[in-house]
Amino acid sequence: MGIVNINDDSFSGDGTLDTDIVLSLAKQMIEEGADIIDVGAESARTNREAIADAEEVERLRPFLNRFEQMVANGVRWDETQLWPPLLSVNTWRPPVVKEILKTGLVDILNDIGGLPDVSNARLCADAGSALILMHTVGPPKVSQTDREWEDVVGELIGFFSLKMEEAADAGLPREQIVLDPGIDFAKQRDDNLTVYRELEGLQRFGRPVLLPVSRKTVIGDVLRIKDPAERDAGTIACAVSGAMRGAQILRVHNVEAVAKSLKVVDLFRSGSSSTE
Repeated sequence: MGIVNINDDSFSGDGTLDTDIVLSLAKQMIEEGADIIDVGAESARTNREAIADAEEVERLRPFLNRFEQMVANGVRWDETQLWPPLLSVNTWRPPVVKEILKTGLVDILNDIGGLPDVSNARLCADAGSALILMHTVGPPKVSQTDREWEDVVGELIGFFSLKMEEAADAGLPREQIVLDPGIDFAKQRDDNLTVYRELEGLQRFGRPVLLPVSRKTVIGDVLRIKDPAERDAGTIACAVSGAMRGAQILRVHNVEAVAKSLKVVDLFRSGSSSTE
């Protein structure tokens, strides 16, 4: 899953309000191996003010309208790549979700709000879109730097059990849900590292697991690197480790590096000695 940002305050410094540039970046990521493009129009940084619902929709709409044509002009990376790639939108406020899903252009809602109520689950059910359910507590724009867990994996299991049941009651089929443990959201360094180490515990739900590893604060803490753009080596390590522990989707900025790393790892896992 390649990350593109239609904003000017992304934590990794790669956002832009220029739709042409964002589409070009998405096309590049697809040609480097992205199976999914995840586009967001508002930074999740808690030290930035939230933008208005209407502004978020207006930032997203031109990209959504041009995505399919951009893909048609792209080149498939290899035969293992999902084709055509899927379009995911990273947002969480129900009014915005309603507007972007009714376009019929969105395959996946990447909801970083933690599903405080069933509004977004019901909207996904009505639209036939998949829902990425992320673990967190409180609204995304509210800092949770003081939150710690005695048993973070147990917390994740309880959270996903409850939220999946609520989503099902709202009409969303289980088959349309992806789980995201929410790295760096309401979690501190040791919590995040525990999630990485024990990721296999989420396999009990029988649903795909998304691991948002790219350039995260926890990587910067471990490597003592302040600039997120300099954390790609740590990102690759986390991506490979996550894939070995059962993550099916890896959300990253540097698609090419991660896709190539995973292709080599797949040779070891399959026991093949050929690159064909």
